Amino acid sequence: MAVRRRVRTGVVGLAVAAVAVTAFTAPAHAESGKGHAATQRAMDAMVAAGTPGVTAAVVEKGAAWKGTSGVGNLRTGAPRGADDRFRMGSITKTFVATVLLQMEAEGRLDLDDTVEHWLPGVVRGNGNDGRAITVRQLLNHTSGLFNYTNDTEFLERNLLTGFPVHRYDTHSPRELVRVALAHKPDFAPGTRHSYSNTGYILAGLIVEKISGHSYRDEVRERVIEPLGLRNTSLPGTDPFLPKPSSRAYSKLSLDPAATKIYDVTENNMSWGWAAGEGISTTGDLNRFFSALLRGKLMPAKQLAAMQTVVPTPDDDLYSGYGLGLYKVRTSCDAKLWSHSGGTPGSGTEAVSTPDGRHTLAYNVNGDWSALGGVVDAEFCGTSGADTGKGRALPRL
Repeated sequence: MAVRRRVRTGVVGLAVAAVAVTAFTAPAHAESGKGHAATQRAMDAMVAAGTPGVTAAVVEKGAAWKGTSGVGNLRTGAPRGADDRFRMGSITKTFVATVLLQMEAEGRLDLDDTVEHWLPGVVRGNGNDGRAITVRQLLNHTSGLFNYTNDTEFLERNLLTGFPVHRYDTHSPRELVRVALAHKPDFAPGTRHSYSNTGYILAGLIVEKISGHSYRDEVRERVIEPLGLRNTSLPGTDPFLPKPSSRAYSKLSLDPAATKIYDVTENNMSWGWAAGEGISTTGDLNRFFSALLRGKLMPAKQLAAMQTVVPTPDDDLYSGYGLGLYKVRTSCDAKLWSHSGGTPGSGTEAVSTPDGRHTLAYNVNGDWSALGGVVDAEFCGTSGADTGKGRALPRL
């Protein structure tokens, strides 16, 4: 949910050094396609550096390729599955932004409406003022609102040392907002960009206020069902991953020297809600991003707004952030759009060319390794060996 690398979520950057483990070196598996050897090598390099397993899929001009590397279960040695379901973290934000832009196209809101207009009295106190923050600023992370997953107590209790005890806890959206509002804003609204999961919790609440339905229902009816994303879901308080799926692993520590690995597969993702609770597959994410970039989900005016970015100068992987979309940096200056996401034990990135004809989605089931080499390998044809280019996985 917050923090950057080639995967982003919203906790804090779990930038931990990769530790090679014998069980991680299971053979790679590729199917249905040629021409993605560099991508496969990048995945294999991640596993050799200590990531348990990687699963990826590419669609290029209608031709599909899937590849895997490493293991999906450290105990049994079972390989990663090409059709694994996994937690997609902050890629949920792209779905939520899509719904709000559809609503704008229908005349049901204006992106420059204030938060106060839709959620009166919700964002007040400690210097925070919903009357000065717009919906657009929630979606492009220029609201200045503190990122609740960076709250020290929340982080330790729910995402680091306290995770084994609190993994099944249920959190309400209003509770998450209250955690953020206990802090002063990071800056005046609109003056700069800083990734904040808090903005998308409020965005989900606004979807519900406008529609009268849950944000999950709106995402299902407007995006998931029309596109036939049969393996994509918003699980609510259900902590279990649907089958087929691999196990997810974390060191639950910000200490680069940490070595103990925990199975964190089961997780009540209500702590991420509209900022990062979603589950998907590489195939579904490719279908979603292709449809989005081809203009199948909203009118041209709204898609242009989604792709109007604010600079992210401190980010070496992304050059700008729009409304639920990143503009990607690559070694060959390829023009790409993306979103990434991280939850305990899971890091995901979905990437597309502007015309939606070449898409890549991949997931790792360990959260201590940096991401980055896979995208350059696929879109620039690099060797894929430079897996240290990215940053460690964040939370959401």
